[in-house]
Amino acid sequence: MLIKLAVLFSGNGGNLENILEKLHQKTFGENTFEVVLCVCNKKEAYGIQRALKYGLNTKVIEHEKFTSREEFDAELVKTIKESQADLTVLVGFMRILSPVFTQEIKAINLHPSLLPLFKGAHAIQESYESDMKVAGISIHWVNEELDGGKIIAQKAFEKGKLNFEDFEAKIHALEHELLPEAIVQIFENN
Repeated sequence: MLIKLAVLFSGNGGNLENILEKLHQKTFGENTFEVVLCVCNKKEAYGIQRALKYGLNTKVIEHEKFTSREEFDAELVKTIKESQADLTVLVGFMRILSPVFTQEIKAINLHPSLLPLFKGAHAIQESYESDMKVAGISIHWVNEELDGGKIIAQKAFEKGKLNFEDFEAKIHALEHELLPEAIVQIFENN
């Protein structure tokens, strides 16, 4: 079966490129995955260049050009539905989504902490600075609550004496490993 993916990002696009490298036009079991849509809310984001390396144009929908969060989300929903994506993947998409989006689109989010701890935009820093001995990443379904949807997958590591740069690199390495696996598993389990 052909599984169509939409990927939403706001910045560097490292996880976007990881999905393109590991899943785009590749087959796992009965399923072939194709990224049919890349969406970014910032026109100067480096991830747009990463998508171009795979022959994909990014649809830029700048949130500042909308009068409300709901209006922006409605445009996202329209764009995603037009692409006929089976799953939308949020990778560093720095927007809080309203029910206009969450009630219409089947989406997962990659989050750089062990949820339900350290929700929001500063998760890596907060996790690093915490007294916890472990850190990690979570992949969860998107719902109305910020970083609050049902958890699909998690991976943890011991913090040890890592400096911040190495800690952050470890988080991103885990993201690149776990996200493609989780996407494949979602459709194996359906």
